[in-house]
Amino acid sequence: MNPLPEHLRYVAVEGVIGAGKSTLARMLAERTGARLVLEEFDENPFLPHFYEDPKRWAFQTQLSFLASRFRQQKAFATRDLFQQSVIADYTFEKDRIFAHVTLSGDELQLYETLFALMEANAPAPDLVVYLQASVDRLMHNIAQRGRAYESNMDRGYISELTEAYDQYFFKYIKSPLLIINASQMDFVRQPDHFNELVRQIAHPPTATAHFNPPSSMQLNFGV
Repeated sequence: MNPLPEHLRYVAVEGVIGAGKSTLARMLAERTGARLVLEEFDENPFLPHFYEDPKRWAFQTQLSFLASRFRQQKAFATRDLFQQSVIADYTFEKDRIFAHVTLSGDELQLYETLFALMEANAPAPDLVVYLQASVDRLMHNIAQRGRAYESNMDRGYISELTEAYDQYFFKYIKSPLLIINASQMDFVRQPDHFNELVRQIAHPPTATAHFNPPSSMQLNFGV
């Protein structure tokens, strides 16, 4: 076990659907002995309906996620954030990215009101790791993991989310930010890739930094 540096009490891994954020968060928690906090997407009863009919179910899906994420953030912030390092596979602000893609009009205005009330009580990460990947790579990963409700994932939706994430993190200043070019990396099957990510995270930036893997590390996924 290699614990995180003392100043990294809360690390959040981010990325679009299929980027590998939950997998990386699990691996980092195992390597460092940190407490793992995973997004409870399987407990959202509206998510399968959303993928079948986004316009009808977007608002219910988004509010369910917002409530779940706020409950998780509040729980670990008040209990042991300063006693044990925490690695999460999302930031609280990610919810708003999705809301601006899926909601509009009065529903978006109501969401914004609720989000503003909760955001003030959500802790800011000491570091955000953003796994940036191409739409082709994301679609490849989604297909590989084989979740039934993602079987008909719309490429246009993933493309829209990718653009929204990139725009959000282009302006992100709330925490130090490490942007990883993950399109040609495989930190699950290639130990040297994972070790390099651990090294990058253990020496985080004070503002924003980018990591592009050298050509010797890049893989061809055929997508």
